[in-house]
Amino acid sequence: MEAVEEDKYHVVATSSLSGTGTRVLKHGDSFAVFSRFGDVQQVGLGEQGLYHEGTRHLSRLRLRLAGHQLVLLSSTVSRNNLLLAVDLTNPDIYEGSTLLIPSGALHVFRSKFLHDAICYERIQISNFGESAVSVALRLDYDSDFVDLFEVRGTKREARGTLLPPVIEHGAPHLSYRGLDDVVRTTRIDFSPLPEGLSERHAEFRVHLEVKQTKELYLWVSCLGTAPQRALTPYESAFSGFSAVLERSEDSECSVSTANQQLNVWLNRSVADLRMMITSTAEGPMPYAGVPWYSTPFGRDALWTAIQSLWVNPELGAGVLRFLASTQATKLDAESDAEPGKIIHEMRDGEMAALGEVPFRRYYGSVDSTPLYLMLADLYYEATADRALIEQLWPSLLLGLEWMSRYGDADGDGFLEYGRRSKHGLLQQGWKDSHDSVFHHDGTLADGPIALCEVQGYAYAALVGMARLSRVLGHDELAGRLERNARGLQERFDGAFWCDDLGAYALALDGKKLPCRVRSSNAGQCLYTGIVHPARAARLAQTLMAEDMFSGWGIRTISAREQRYNPMSYHNGSVWPHDSAIVAAGLARYGHTGETARVLAGLFDASQFVDLHRVPELFCGFERRANEGPTLYPVACSPQSWAAGAPFMLLKALLGLRIDAAARRVALEHPVLPPFLDDIVIKKLRVGPARVDLRLHRYPDDVGVNVLRKEGDVEVVVVK
Repeated sequence: MEAVEEDKYHVVATSSLSGTGTRVLKHGDSFAVFSRFGDVQQVGLGEQGLYHEGTRHLSRLRLRLAGHQLVLLSSTVSRNNLLLAVDLTNPDIYEGSTLLIPSGALHVFRSKFLHDAICYERIQISNFGESAVSVALRLDYDSDFVDLFEVRGTKREARGTLLPPVIEHGAPHLSYRGLDDVVRTTRIDFSPLPEGLSERHAEFRVHLEVKQTKELYLWVSCLGTAPQRALTPYESAFSGFSAVLERSEDSECSVSTANQQLNVWLNRSVADLRMMITSTAEGPMPYAGVPWYSTPFGRDALWTAIQSLWVNPELGAGVLRFLASTQATKLDAESDAEPGKIIHEMRDGEMAALGEVPFRRYYGSVDSTPLYLMLADLYYEATADRALIEQLWPSLLLGLEWMSRYGDADGDGFLEYGRRSKHGLLQQGWKDSHDSVFHHDGTLADGPIALCEVQGYAYAALVGMARLSRVLGHDELAGRLERNARGLQERFDGAFWCDDLGAYALALDGKKLPCRVRSSNAGQCLYTGIVHPARAARLAQTLMAEDMFSGWGIRTISAREQRYNPMSYHNGSVWPHDSAIVAAGLARYGHTGETARVLAGLFDASQFVDLHRVPELFCGFERRANEGPTLYPVACSPQSWAAGAPFMLLKALLGLRIDAAARRVALEHPVLPPFLDDIVIKKLRVGPARVDLRLHRYPDDVGVNVLRKEGDVEVVVVK
């Protein structure tokens, strides 16, 4: 019973998300999960639907032709993630024993996109048969207005009231008054108006001559507290949305290679990052993942920004501003908030508003605050944006104070966590499953918990804040922070290193006893630089051994550990973002061959998954010949930090470092793996300057050519 209670907010896997062949669209605070047919149906996990601000506004959408389900020809999401396109045809349609329409005579093309809380759909029906036809086209629809946490499996004692549906000006309005007294409405508009219309279905009578095409349109609007938007014609809305996306593409750094399959993965990853970004008052903010985490998460946004700084530095600025605006300013045990702490998760749904789940504004993560300070340093290095650092300085100092006062409550020099909210998360590192921190014999560790990778984040935060302090002229503070960083590095090595494991302990428990477990957490320490150089080679060997490296990526824990389960969420699975952080750390210590192996494994995985979209995680089974990775049943896809993984890996292999203040870009000991002969980077920003680079792999070297410069920038190659 304890295990179920502690993980009560985790997704209940009654079926497989990956096995239903769903299609995803997202824009702003709305997202949609459709079947491959373009319908919404409650199968599998029951996750399909159109959602807005944490509530499902459309729980059923079913298209039928003469009462029959159509036959699927193809279903895909466009390369830029803007449009869902579905090709369908008719089965044999009889009236009694008479064949009225032979199979394949009619082509039905559904295209839909999501923009500003409205789902736009165009249905084109074409007659390629030998005679004219008249056929009924019917759409069934419904809205259950369930909270996303209900879809995930959380039970509620009571719900609000479904209001009587009404039809106004030919548009059904389906509404719900929540227990929070907010009325949420789904409005469905049609063009042309249907011949038959009720609160739950619309029917069109379509007559088609031979080779004739007709079009139907529908708009599904999610209405809540915001004023209703005027409807825009499908073509106009799509053109405007496309133009905005094209301008964004034109302004970003682009990466292309001689390997077309790799390009497909990179292009999908870029498109996923764009789709997951939501515009806020503070700037762009990447939401974590669809369907379960399409909302702001501090940790996820910070890592996503770090991964993609070199291709999209504006994202780093948006994340820093957003997290500063939501930083905790007072103690609140129910939300695990403490002054200076960076937010973990935000939710806007009914259950969050009522406090039925603690995540309306929840601060239960030990690592978001040091990661916030890390990002500020890395952002300045990449942009030289002194104005933003000065603007954020009070917030950064608050974060620094949180680390010393609240993050290290017992004063031992390590960051620890222990939840204060009885409804909050038990584990507050990135592996937040209740059983993710344990001892060698499998016994769960008692808190407060000091995770090894979090000490690395703290070290990088101290070093980074020291650099920023010197930039702003606070030399005394810089010196103190540098001394603190050196002291932390020494204490960390003494308390966490386990020579028999060839790795750092996963964590220290509440009695300061090490959790002697081989984990990817120890690998993340490489990325932050806290690892003593004398330990790096041994740690690299441990991380790349068969029990840790599955062939697709690095397992979260070793297959030799007591709680290893390749099908678990955190105890043996492979997370692309985690593997990328570890691999980038390996490159930092000169182990670029190992980094290339991780990139190759994830690249190969991308060839087997739908749309070449690497998911949040996959199972940690050993790689088998001629087979793809085993999918995790309820993984989010797309997931922001999974989409950012290839860019972190490429940056690490290229030894790419941007020093915007010095107007210099360096490539330090660049490496290209065997499957990558040539890479071109265009519009790489170095402060206000831009540069285009081409790297080519030779048998024993990598050549670097500067193709174009815009502004004052120096390119340095270190070999």
